[in-house]
Amino acid sequence: MTTESATGIVLRTWPLTETSLIIHWLTPACGRLATVAKGARRTKSPFAGRLDLFYLADFSFQRSRSSDLHTLREVSLRETHGAIREDIFKLQQAAYAAAFIEQATETESPLPEIFELMRGFLKLLCEQPPQPQNIFALELKLLRELGLEPDFSKTPLTPGMKKIVQTFLASGWENVSRLKLSAAQNAELRQFLHGFLIFHLGKLPRGRAAAVA
Repeated sequence: MTTESATGIVLRTWPLTETSLIIHWLTPACGRLATVAKGARRTKSPFAGRLDLFYLADFSFQRSRSSDLHTLREVSLRETHGAIREDIFKLQQAAYAAAFIEQATETESPLPEIFELMRGFLKLLCEQPPQPQNIFALELKLLRELGLEPDFSKTPLTPGMKKIVQTFLASGWENVSRLKLSAAQNAELRQFLHGFLIFHLGKLPRGRAAAVA
């Protein structure tokens, strides 16, 4: 079997056996991909310290011929995003982003734009406070990439909020964090996106309430 290489962000991990882990990755070319890291839970494993939530890494794997769970071979760590694990609110926002992507995308379909959005969002969380508007901007940007961007000419949002939304969509992450929303504006956008997400995704991705608190 041939070995393939990818760059990915760890979206989720959980034990498979006493010694092995399942790792869910988000990659540009392979999309969402699941691998098993055999022996990763052993103290002297070559994977030790290289596989945790929201780590960015280069890795190689062998595709399974019988399932969608592939075999992880090597991992070269590029970024740990350590600041996220030092703040429970940042962790909740990152976890919500992962849940949104898992719910709204198919496995093993290329997702280069969504990968870059997630990568930029994690960088934002490492550098800025975990504000509710981070999540609103992420939701709007992801909806646009999924082809589900709201038609703002037909929404009940106030004119001022429509301008803020367009700024979110047009701005990079560094500018999103600089915008100042009032409590009323946060409530308006939170409620609008709440209903919009349920209508188009069937249900809210898990963890939204905590992420926008």
